[in-house]
Amino acid sequence: MSLHQRLGRWSGPSIALHWLTALLVLGLLGVGLFMTELPNNPTKVKIYALHKSLGLTVLALVALRLLWRLYAGAPAPLPGTPRWQHLTATLVHWTMYALLIAVPLAGWAYNSASNFPLQWFGQFNLPRLVAPDPEMRAFWRALHGWLALTLALLALGHAAAALKHHYLDRDDTLRRMLPRFGRRTAGGGANDKDKGTA
Repeated sequence: MSLHQRLGRWSGPSIALHWLTALLVLGLLGVGLFMTELPNNPTKVKIYALHKSLGLTVLALVALRLLWRLYAGAPAPLPGTPRWQHLTATLVHWTMYALLIAVPLAGWAYNSASNFPLQWFGQFNLPRLVAPDPEMRAFWRALHGWLALTLALLALGHAAAALKHHYLDRDDTLRRMLPRFGRRTAGGGANDKDKGTA
């Protein structure tokens, strides 16, 4: 039995990595939407550099999340969860993991094809993923954008499903991914009083 199955919920490292990644992705999507419209000046260069560094950070965090997920597993489905719902959630989760890797890699390839240097917060240089190529530059830019849009739509659906479970179904789906304060109960779920007041 995996760690998360024993706990009956997600562990502290999983919760921290989940919410930190979510905040970074939200910020990256927001910045990515408006930074291309900025006039060419030093501020734009700094914003692009920050966007790239945060994107690389997301890539590293996702690698950590996957390693931890392989070790700790996932909590068992809540009792009464339909099989189709569990399979759909699993497919969405792994698709989001794939996109969280693909989006930064496509951005990295776009940067390489554009023949720009790539640094992580000015600390060290990273190698090119592809050779400089003006024609492929447009391809990688478009791919980066479409993958980011797909990730945003999946993340919205993921959040909507979690809120539906919390407010309509009144189950522990969202609670299992939130930091837990106060009394603990056997099995890692919320206590009966909590379930009645969620």
